[in-house]
Amino acid sequence: MSKHHRLPATVSALAADGPHTDAAEGTLAGDVMRGLSALPKQLSSKYFYDAQGSRLFERIMRLPAYYPTRVEARLLRRHARALLAALTPTGAPMELLELGSGDGRKTLALCREWLKAGASLSYRPMDISAQALERLGQRATRQLPALSVHPLCGDYFQTWPLPQARRHQVALFLGSNLGNFTDAEANRFLRRVRAHLRPGDSLMLGLDLRKDPSTVLAAYDDPEGVTAAFNLNLLRRLNRELGMDFDLAAFRHYASYCPLQGVARSFLVSLRAQSVHSRVLGQSFGFEPGEVIYTEQSQKYERAGVEAMASQCGFALHAWFEDPELPYALVVCRAKA
Repeated sequence: MSKHHRLPATVSALAADGPHTDAAEGTLAGDVMRGLSALPKQLSSKYFYDAQGSRLFERIMRLPAYYPTRVEARLLRRHARALLAALTPTGAPMELLELGSGDGRKTLALCREWLKAGASLSYRPMDISAQALERLGQRATRQLPALSVHPLCGDYFQTWPLPQARRHQVALFLGSNLGNFTDAEANRFLRRVRAHLRPGDSLMLGLDLRKDPSTVLAAYDDPEGVTAAFNLNLLRRLNRELGMDFDLAAFRHYASYCPLQGVARSFLVSLRAQSVHSRVLGQSFGFEPGEVIYTEQSQKYERAGVEAMASQCGFALHAWFEDPELPYALVVCRAKA
């Protein structure tokens, strides 16, 4: 799993007007209507992160079995200077655009090392959460006052700043967030990133790699039950924001990992025949015993596949930094002409 951030709330307006069955795509109401009407049923992982979901995810990141966060942070610390050289080989001033920055903790630590190395750097954290960007700005002011920070709130591709003639743009997409997309979605996303970069600009990805299946599965199904609570909290959010009547005790978290496909998946399993109603949507959704709601996927990559995907989307793989103990990679790609 990797950290997504909430879309702006639009549900209160729907609730004020009564039931709506034609809710707009991209809203919680619209996505839930479509997702629970689909076969198999599905809910987007981007809605995990209400206040309680964010607290639970903070706990997940501290669990011994959940390796991605600490391994990525270790790679960023270990290879900070080499990453700087790979991203800006000419030493040109850098404009760092982080897509889905959250609170920017890891990136601010990276920027500190780059400033120590003499880099000319401005940081443009991009996120749909104004609260996350406000916290990031406060942390940057306290910890790194010498860094020029200019947050951008909203959709990445709508707020993407025009490139400056003398600055090298570097897009950052960490946390193995790319793995939450299907292959087709990942390709579309990377093509859109490429369309905003000039030839020679850079993209850095944090990607989880294939490894021992038991290690992967343990990261998504911890014995402490924190991930189960995190997954079930999505139903609690729907009860609160869409007037639904999910009985959380009637659903169980289930995680799987397919080593042939390299995909970890999370589900909520209905333990009995039941019907769930939404007052806001004016709609009921039936569940059979054992029926699942598909809530998240996390792709695990191999180098050859990453290189092919990058090339198809207009990038050339330029540098690869991999953790030897728990395979995870920081990948530097260069926008092709």
